[in-house]
Amino acid sequence: MSIDKIHQLLDQLGFKGIDEIIDAQLADAHQNATPIAAVLIDLLTHELHWRKQRSLVNRIKNAKMPYDWSLTSFPFKHQTAVNKRQIMDLAGAEFVEHGQSIVLIGPPGTGKTGLAIGLLREALVGGYRGKFYNVQDLLDEMYASLADRSTPKLLKKLCRLDLLVLDELGYLSLNAHQRNAFFKLMSERYQLRKACIITTNLDFPEWYKLFESKDMVDALLDRLRHKCVTIRIDGKSLRASKK
Repeated sequence: MSIDKIHQLLDQLGFKGIDEIIDAQLADAHQNATPIAAVLIDLLTHELHWRKQRSLVNRIKNAKMPYDWSLTSFPFKHQTAVNKRQIMDLAGAEFVEHGQSIVLIGPPGTGKTGLAIGLLREALVGGYRGKFYNVQDLLDEMYASLADRSTPKLLKKLCRLDLLVLDELGYLSLNAHQRNAFFKLMSERYQLRKACIITTNLDFPEWYKLFESKDMVDALLDRLRHKCVTIRIDGKSLRASKK
């Protein structure tokens, strides 16, 4: 069988990793009389590695992270209000496996979004699927979905994600439909044991003013706090330190 035919079959089968190296592997095997089993193991191992890397690239792309940040680039030495050991323990992403949420509370500029993106990236590297959303943008998207009745489809897509980052839960412009949509999203993800990371400059008592419904906030916080790590960052703005 010609090498061209082998490449054609590999392309049809989608074995792109093997297709990249098979010419060199076959030449090396011929020169060194490498056993067929060893050649196959090397080829399949490379294919597996190629697919894992490709899968990671796709997960990172689909996560829509607005900045190329990671925990290794987070300025822990400048933000002493953050417990680095606690964050690095969370980086193992066990909280995702257990359906546990993280709420980062603090003033603007204290590093909440950076930590959220860093933890999301670690979860993606660990094989989980996740996505980053600005809360207002997400709620606007959910409100727009009412027009074409695609809200159930959108909720289903959001609930399939292992980890959902909801950034900047603050003094938003919300109508009744958006408040209800947020509650429904959080309720369904709680029932499915799906993890969330929420960044906010509002401590929990201030959520009552935001959502304008005591019963709704009571139910929301009851679910959220049941399995939640709350991290309060009472530190200086990192933006100020860069001036």
